Amino acid sequence: MIAYALRRLMLIPLTLLGIMLVNFAVVQFAPGGPVELMISKLQGTNVDAAARISGAGGETAAPKVARANSNQGNQGAYRGAQGLDPTFIKEIERQFGFDKPAHERFLQMLGQYIRFDFGKSFYRDVSVVGLVMEKMPVSISLGLWSTLIIYLVSIPLGIHKARHDGSTLDIATSWAVIIGYAVPGFLFAIALIVVFAGGQYLAWFPLRGLTSSGMEGASLGARALDYAWHLALPVTALVVGGFASLTMLTKNSFLEEINKQYVVTARAKGLSESRVLYGHIFRNAMLLIVAGFPRALVGILFTGSVLVEIIFSLDGIGLLGFEAVSNRDYPVMFGTLYAFSLLGLVLNLVSDLTYHWVDPRIDFEGRGG
Repeated sequence: MIAYALRRLMLIPLTLLGIMLVNFAVVQFAPGGPVELMISKLQGTNVDAAARISGAGGETAAPKVARANSNQGNQGAYRGAQGLDPTFIKEIERQFGFDKPAHERFLQMLGQYIRFDFGKSFYRDVSVVGLVMEKMPVSISLGLWSTLIIYLVSIPLGIHKARHDGSTLDIATSWAVIIGYAVPGFLFAIALIVVFAGGQYLAWFPLRGLTSSGMEGASLGARALDYAWHLALPVTALVVGGFASLTMLTKNSFLEEINKQYVVTARAKGLSESRVLYGHIFRNAMLLIVAGFPRALVGILFTGSVLVEIIFSLDGIGLLGFEAVSNRDYPVMFGTLYAFSLLGLVLNLVSDLTYHWVDPRIDFEGRGG
């Protein structure tokens, strides 16, 4: 497995290069880049309005606007109906780094990312790493608690359904988890707000944020309760659709193992049903579930909470990514893409190694993996 792990590690840089190259190429053909967005904001506005727009590198647009106006001898507002000064447009291109050819920008970006230098946001005077670290606690809270609840409920429920396959409870819970899976998470989140967050009926839970105002000086227990109170609805909206796949996967895995010969032999030896289930079946049946945990956690952390964060006004990674795409904030877009792609590739390797750790009979190297 060591040779297999080393080969996979060597493939990670090439895979990252392919991911970044494809996404960079797609962005080049997408209409409405940051330069166009800035120009559209400046069209028909005066100097003071333009000066409030921050530029890359921490410098605001004010000195650039002033220089462009002085070059044209314009003492007032921009001539929005007649277009902006070409010199000023070139200044905006330089500000965002678009004064260089695409291949040079791509190579420069790769050189920075190899050193984990993701630069600064186009529209906020803060580094991409600092911005991500600022938003990360919210996404970690949602992802961690929703993943733990899904696993703590789905695995025992799946085992129970396998032991009582075909029973009334098995059929009823199957319908419940399938209906929950069919309902979109954002739609369920809206329903929770309408019913429980003061929408039309009850006002039991807060509508936004993860903390209440004035909790800074409260005791640890009070802050923990307030934190759980704010998390209740967002986490519920995330987990309601996550039970189905894991529950049915657990049930099917146990059903497959229950009918195998080694289980029949264990029962013939007079072992109790619990000993057979947890001493023999559990390890083999839990292989897929345990090995898939790292991948499931990352999926919920970084892809599953975008709409929930927006609906509940939670300032996390999902909302940050949505705003970066909307504003064409390329440093944030590509920086987070690079970091999370690298994390995903590493965790894919961890998942494979976990398979081998749970069941040493699985040998990816022996299969030419």
